[in-house]
Amino acid sequence: MPSPAYIASVDSPLVPSVQVLADIGSTGIADRTCVLDTVVPVRTGYSFEATAGQVVRFTTVDGPQVVDLNLWSRTDPRERFWAARTRQFYGTHLTTGHRLWSNLPFLRPMATFIADTIAYGRDADDAGCHDLLGTRCDPYVSQMLSGAPYDFHCHSNLVRAIMPRGLTEFDVHDVINLFQVTGLMPDDKRYFMKTCPSTPGDHVELLAEIDLLMAVSLCPGGDLAVPLWGEGSDAEPNCNPLRVQVFDLPERALRNWRPAERAAYEGVHGTLHGLGAPQGVPPSLAQRRPTNSD
Repeated sequence: MPSPAYIASVDSPLVPSVQVLADIGSTGIADRTCVLDTVVPVRTGYSFEATAGQVVRFTTVDGPQVVDLNLWSRTDPRERFWAARTRQFYGTHLTTGHRLWSNLPFLRPMATFIADTIAYGRDADDAGCHDLLGTRCDPYVSQMLSGAPYDFHCHSNLVRAIMPRGLTEFDVHDVINLFQVTGLMPDDKRYFMKTCPSTPGDHVELLAEIDLLMAVSLCPGGDLAVPLWGEGSDAEPNCNPLRVQVFDLPERALRNWRPAERAAYEGVHGTLHGLGAPQGVPPSLAQRRPTNSD
């Protein structure tokens, strides 16, 4: 039996503080101050900000709906969610206690799952919920597979949502698909999608670990009961709105919490040793070098 490639050590940043989760969990909704409360219409995108230490709640309002989520640092949009590394850390589907990590050279938790009413686990087809296997639907694939250049795929919704904030299509990146159930076919490991399991009132909550710009798209496939391409894709999908809320927490809930810090690596990628190949015996993988944070 193979072992996971990334193992969290004691006090590893891969795992959120148990005390912080307990502090936040001890506060109820009445203890919070709501600073944003909006309902996003079907087949549209929406962008908003969340400050470090705030909680973001995504709630399915009238019925099941898949939601594509992008995240950036509010102060430097070059820092953005890194789906592949997050998948390597935790697996193909996320839930409470898992963190959304940013790209290099930043590499820090951007947000942490602190609530998930779906709690799907793994089903008989080895599928899970809150998907990191796939990415956003887009008009380029739609044009290629069906000849229909639909303008309200998730990629397009995200593009339109961030354009007023000075970002472009090049800033849209691989997403986490909230409320989406997916898996890999047992024979050839091709990607498959199943009907969204959420019901009215189901929600996930994320603790912002840094100041964030976030954008969501409400997938035009709705609950994905109707295929996006191929046989049966001409049927009308079941689409539902999404409620987005941002909350301030009471001070006591954050007494043991600190904003996430960038990875401490300062080794400038070997240029300390010259731009060519290492001379003689290459340095050991276990080499330790003090950083400014030591």
